[in-house]
Amino acid sequence: MAITLTALIFFLIGAALGVGGVWLAILGGSWYYILAAIAFLITCVLLFRKRSSAMLVYAILVVGTLGWAIWEIGFDWWQLAPRGGVIMLLGLWLLTPWVRRGLNEEEDRAPSAWGPAIPLAVAVLAALGVAGYSMTQDPQQIVGELSKEVIAPEPDLGGNVPEGDWHQYGRTPYGQRYSPLKQITPENVNTLQVAWQYQTGDVKLPDDVGETTYQVTPLKVRDTLYLCTPHNWAIALDAATGKEKWKYDPNVGLNPDRQHQTCRGVSYYADPTLTAGQPCAERIYLPTSDARLIALDAANGQICPSFGDKGMLHLETGMPYNPAGYYYSTSPPVIAAGKIIVGGAVNDNYSIHEQSGVIRAFDINTGALIWNWDSGNPDVTTPLPEGQTYTHNSPNSWSVSSADEKLGLLYVPLGNQTPDQLGAGRSENVEKFSSSIVALDLNSGQMRWVRQTVHHDLWDMDVPAQPTLLDINTATGAVPALVGPTKQGDIYVLNRRTGEPILPIEEVPAPTGAIEGDFTAPTQPVSGLTFMPEPLTGKDMWGVSMFDQLACRIEFLKLRYEGRYTPPSLQGSLIYPGNFGVFNWGAVAVDPGRQVMFGMPTYLAFTSRLIPRAEVPPPDNKKASEQGLNRNEGAPYAVVMGPFVSPLGLPCQAPPWGYVAGADLRTGKITYMHRNGTVRDSSPIPLPFKVGVPGIGGPMVTASGVAFLGAAVDDYLRAYDVTSGKQLWQARLPAGGQSTPMSFALENGKQYVVMVAGGHGSVGTKPGDYVIAYTLPN
Repeated sequence: MAITLTALIFFLIGAALGVGGVWLAILGGSWYYILAAIAFLITCVLLFRKRSSAMLVYAILVVGTLGWAIWEIGFDWWQLAPRGGVIMLLGLWLLTPWVRRGLNEEEDRAPSAWGPAIPLAVAVLAALGVAGYSMTQDPQQIVGELSKEVIAPEPDLGGNVPEGDWHQYGRTPYGQRYSPLKQITPENVNTLQVAWQYQTGDVKLPDDVGETTYQVTPLKVRDTLYLCTPHNWAIALDAATGKEKWKYDPNVGLNPDRQHQTCRGVSYYADPTLTAGQPCAERIYLPTSDARLIALDAANGQICPSFGDKGMLHLETGMPYNPAGYYYSTSPPVIAAGKIIVGGAVNDNYSIHEQSGVIRAFDINTGALIWNWDSGNPDVTTPLPEGQTYTHNSPNSWSVSSADEKLGLLYVPLGNQTPDQLGAGRSENVEKFSSSIVALDLNSGQMRWVRQTVHHDLWDMDVPAQPTLLDINTATGAVPALVGPTKQGDIYVLNRRTGEPILPIEEVPAPTGAIEGDFTAPTQPVSGLTFMPEPLTGKDMWGVSMFDQLACRIEFLKLRYEGRYTPPSLQGSLIYPGNFGVFNWGAVAVDPGRQVMFGMPTYLAFTSRLIPRAEVPPPDNKKASEQGLNRNEGAPYAVVMGPFVSPLGLPCQAPPWGYVAGADLRTGKITYMHRNGTVRDSSPIPLPFKVGVPGIGGPMVTASGVAFLGAAVDDYLRAYDVTSGKQLWQARLPAGGQSTPMSFALENGKQYVVMVAGGHGSVGTKPGDYVIAYTLPN
């Protein structure tokens, strides 16, 4: 009976592999699956006949599969396992007494005789040996150490921020995500323990949009932390105990048209003309998802009525369309040179009738508009006259900007005009400013330089991250530099005074063949420091078994794919890196003394398929989302987008999907890349396999050489050695850690690390409302 059932299983597997293998071969893929199908079917026939030669045929399959797998991908366990896992398990089953003895009896051998099974036993042992060896190897990683040399003993950190404080999103206007504190070191970080934990009470609601996320980095000023929540509550906490001092709820309500319900941070300002203790002498500025900017007294959370319209600005002013749910600010404004400077997020791919991407500078005290820079009308920055509107659907800035008051410049990361995947009819200004970093004069808003990172962007490759500012030593001396991470994996290292490259930028040929009426840029820029991935091939397709791996290989060859910047198509295109980005808003952290960076490159392919307008189904009542069908109302095509996944919902490309990485900013050399994160919280069985998982969030580093990072889709906060990338410590979080940690010290010198754990709707991590502080034991 066991042999008959086994033969039936072999027949079903052979048939499935045969059908899929022929399909794959017709598409131009590997013939292995056809050969494997033939071996399964021959083994099936021999088993039905109870012939011991089934063992030999299957041994040939095991050896052939082993050789093919090593030839394709080497000794990478995570890629060998799906190729050989099922085959190995069936080989072990054939060696069990229930099968082996039955075959021996049919051929008049002693039931215990091993003779006919020896070739299969040897093949299985060899495969097990290769599997064991491959578990000790990681051909995907880069091993090395960053130099510990301090190039700039007293680096410019930007802004007058006390060592123990954290006054802006990236600590200072330079956005370095660098703390000069040294109490927590690589030697003692593994003793960190929870100092206090606070829950905001703002939790994800049943009627919230899918991308309800908690991405905030708290600020710390003297003895108080300031933060916001997904529904835009502003909260002040005692830094030593985590006890709530005040809470302000702006009552933003729910709107299913918002693509994002989040808050990445608030902004802090101390008015030098007011005496400490006076009302609103220190303020917290809160951006909201209903397009307001609210000024609050940092002492008690009460509205500061002298700012704007009774304490708030209405950011829909001057917009060409009704902004409800379509325009709002998810990131903290920049405060510099007596101004508060605000960008905004627009809903991607809803309609061609989108809000303007204008950048506006307001008087920090009164809220009066000082200048506005609209990339659709970039030369006119004087305040927009009453009754006029900004350019609709001009490239916007949804992330965080940086500022250098000494140079008098603001550095703005820009996105695209909607629809992201359709470029026909874009204006000259859109072509110039999409997916670029722009330097604006802090006093006038006039453009000083622009550096575009993608030409004629058809892939939603906005510049997603706050530019990081530091001084970099070169052969000709120290240069004021800007480090700009991008979704496509390039990290631009520019002279922030001029926009000219410090590390070289090369224009390389790019795929052509856009849809009729559109075009592609003949070349695309590549920075001298790049984490762009190698192009995918059929051998890079993955699965938990040979079956879903085969399905991914077939789907891969059905899609249009010619490498990075493959144009969107009616056929369906593979976009890699996908619009999730190698780097996203979490950016990178830099050590300005050592002039090195620490980051979390992520690799996930997406698919993009254009749908002619006549074939777009009627609107439904679903909540806003950037995945699935994007309607692009008013455009000739809609687009269906999403991650490139198998029938089981797992990435079709082989892991790792996420790393931690270190690079030298002076040379552009990537020194190390190590798999980061486990599948504990994303697999049916909570096993902590260190596959290297995707993440969204950002790192911070300290002067002692420790980096802290949550972000990965498993629920941990981790510490790393900045020099080697080695993981030093981890703490289990009660929810997803898709925010960027920060560090501060109290007056007694005690250093803390704070992490917000609230989850991320798009990546499916556990929602929550936790603020957790860690410190060394007394």
